[in-house]
Amino acid sequence: MDNIYLDKILSGDRHAFRYFISNYKDMAFSVAISMVKNELFAEEVVQDSFVEAYLSLASFKKQAKFSTWFYKIVVRTAYKYRQKNKISDIEFVIEKHDQSAFENIEQQLLQKEQNQIINEALLKIPANESLLLRLFYLEELSVKEIVEITGWTESNSKVILHRARKSLSTVMKGLTLNLNYGS
Repeated sequence: MDNIYLDKILSGDRHAFRYFISNYKDMAFSVAISMVKNELFAEEVVQDSFVEAYLSLASFKKQAKFSTWFYKIVVRTAYKYRQKNKISDIEFVIEKHDQSAFENIEQQLLQKEQNQIINEALLKIPANESLLLRLFYLEELSVKEIVEITGWTESNSKVILHRARKSLSTVMKGLTLNLNYGS
């Protein structure tokens, strides 16, 4: 389906790019927030990434999937944004989630609480680890596709994935302990 819309855009139909925005904006945001750790920054990275992708469509060779090519742009744009704004993992501030938004139904509350813990944990671990976990588990990309997107070697990606799992587990244990003891 992506190739049909790519052909439309390359034939002059600028409006066909909406297809890519609607299909890839959520994961692009997820990838961006993994790296910049702030919603406003992530939105800016996503917007810049879509602009760059649109302007670079003519150079897309269709040898890889569009999603792989696009997420590579998002990762590169996020790295540039981090450098430009001097963002380091130590400077990240975890935003507090509005608890009043949770509904009183027990099952929904538990699911949202788990999602909150996971998202807070992803914000606390280093950007490369958070990025890899999101790509591998949320986007369900293979290690090979992650290598294409990030430019890391396969062995480095596997090491980071292993380290990321340990980091996430450690952080999540701390977050759940804090919830249980009211800290």
